[in-house]
Amino acid sequence: MSQLIQLSANGQASIVADEWTRVVPPAPAEESVRKQAGKVVLFKLTGEPTFTPEQIANTQIPASGKILVPLTVWQARKAELESRLAAGELGIVLATHETAEALQAEFADLNSLPIIAIFVERFADGRIFTLGAWLRTRFGYKNELRAIGDVLRDQLFFHKRAGFNSFLIRADRSAEDALASLNDFSQPYQGGVADVPVWRRVNRA
Repeated sequence: MSQLIQLSANGQASIVADEWTRVVPPAPAEESVRKQAGKVVLFKLTGEPTFTPEQIANTQIPASGKILVPLTVWQARKAELESRLAAGELGIVLATHETAEALQAEFADLNSLPIIAIFVERFADGRIFTLGAWLRTRFGYKNELRAIGDVLRDQLFFHKRAGFNSFLIRADRSAEDALASLNDFSQPYQGGVADVPVWRRVNRA
């Protein structure tokens, strides 16, 4: 069964079939243990390389169909992928340690991308929420914005408020349960991408 939850134009959520194939580079030959302040780092830091040149070169890209490719794969193999973009068959996966500015540098109009997916390797901070909100507000992105990777039930309501309109639930979790979580709260207090803080919604006149 599909693990993809998608919001319709009127905000209704449902579990739908996934039309997009995510392209994942092969695992590195060896991966060193990274530490910060003496502790093992289990997620990538901003500015850290996403994939090695060998991984990018060895990435297998399907010859047809809709594909989601990592930003670094697009950057290195743009010539062979431009026709897929023109056909509306290419979307970009942006990791949480990558920046919206790096994505914009590759696409003068971000809305030429039918979908942008933000990948959480391991949830440890709020970078996915920042990226989602910035893509919607600062960069004017209007198409499908998808959360993928370590996406959990308790986060969906807040992903939605940060501008995401589709969510690929982790394979070991229930998509039906995650779908219900979008109704966990009836009236958020803080402002979000599509609304204002509750105190600004009250007529005090």
